[in-house]
Amino acid sequence: MKKLLILSFLSITLFGAEGDLKRLYSMYSQKEYAKACQLGLRLFNRHKKNSKFLMLYALSCLNADYIDRLAVPMTGLRKTKTERANASYFATVILQKKLLYHALLDDVDISHLRLPKTGYILSRVFDMYTKQRYVYENGVYRFEPENGVVYLLYVDRSKRPPQMVIEERKEGKTIKRHRYW
Repeated sequence: MKKLLILSFLSITLFGAEGDLKRLYSMYSQKEYAKACQLGLRLFNRHKKNSKFLMLYALSCLNADYIDRLAVPMTGLRKTKTERANASYFATVILQKKLLYHALLDDVDISHLRLPKTGYILSRVFDMYTKQRYVYENGVYRFEPENGVVYLLYVDRSKRPPQMVIEERKEGKTIKRHRYW
């Protein structure tokens, strides 16, 4: 009887874990990144040793612009070369966000800094900002990379705490607005 209870418990636990990952993956696949990040936060203690879970959770948070949430899953990605590379990627984005926010709010010069580039928008803006490839006017930094998209970087001080905003624009229309604090 005792063995049957343990076996039942294990199968329920394993089924539940698989179900959680399927739900998380489904949300991620449907580009419901904010919901997937929230779900990942709720499920973290149950799955913190599962690298597939950690990657889905972190990527969901990254795509939802919840950069600060990358720190927790990032610490669990250390067993394989791929996990360590992904953890480094997330650490780079976190550091770029913190440094850029510090520079904008506290008028700190970070033009001498060089960090790895990533494809994430914050990373692209950070790189252009540190290389001073912008036009600054009325509190707004304007970046014009070669891809036809214009990035506007500014601080929204009407929010508490103040928010760093990156707007992606194409042909004069805002495509997406990213907010960080």
